Amino acid sequence: MWVSDRWEDYELLDASGGEKLERWGSRILLRPDPQAIWQTPRTDPRWNRPDAAYRRSSSGGGAWEKSRLPASWTIRYGDLRFQVKPMSFKHTGIFPEQAANWDWAGDMIRNAGRPVRVLNLFAYTGAATAACLAAGAEVCHVDAAKGMVAWAKENAVCSGVSDRPVRWIVDDCVKFCQREIRRGKRYDAVIMDPPSYGRGPGGEVWRLEDNLWDLVTTVAELLSDKPLFVLINSYTTGLSPSVLTYISESIFTKKYHGRGRSDAQELGLRATDSGLILPCGAACRWTYTS
Repeated sequence: MWVSDRWEDYELLDASGGEKLERWGSRILLRPDPQAIWQTPRTDPRWNRPDAAYRRSSSGGGAWEKSRLPASWTIRYGDLRFQVKPMSFKHTGIFPEQAANWDWAGDMIRNAGRPVRVLNLFAYTGAATAACLAAGAEVCHVDAAKGMVAWAKENAVCSGVSDRPVRWIVDDCVKFCQREIRRGKRYDAVIMDPPSYGRGPGGEVWRLEDNLWDLVTTVAELLSDKPLFVLINSYTTGLSPSVLTYISESIFTKKYHGRGRSDAQELGLRATDSGLILPCGAACRWTYTS
């Protein structure tokens, strides 16, 4: 498991009984988490006095109970800075477990010894984009939600990388990739964080387990002759790291005639109180081997 353990402004204080207690800077949030099914003792007194708690509704969805919480605030990870904004569907705009991948991608770019062009698909609020820009890459950031791309631009400003070479694209990721292939564009690295479920602008239904193979096959056509890496993230329950490995090996390593290696693991965050590591999805890292 890849554990994100270099945070200063984020901390998983505890997780138990289907909920997690977190520190985001100086703010304490309580949120549901379906993975935390264990019933360990809640010894941290902040369980009873968070700054905000997200409560599920019996009719579906949920809402924040905010006693002491601003609309947004800034947290830092190393030299990066991000805007935290609690949203109506319990998210905050940052997935802290992804820090392990930001570090890995940044190291790959810094050690490449050559210019690196990165395509970040389903790029959300742009934490990975900021990390790659900070490492010296040129980035194409693509997300279908205009509001998320605007938020990503804010994060780039906060992180001091908004002046770096970056394209901000609001578009359907699959259709954008298909157009880039026709235009003859190529990228040295691709990061993708496709959703488990969604609908396209024309009402098309997206299910990761049904569409991931075709997506990865399309992405393979965008890679340069000697690519650096591909990173695939998944938060779909049941899509194991081994499945991501099989897909990566069958498409990328085969394309490059065996010159490639896949490594897939769960991502996790260690709870300070219990020491247990909360699983937070999976990731597959494919690297080109010369």
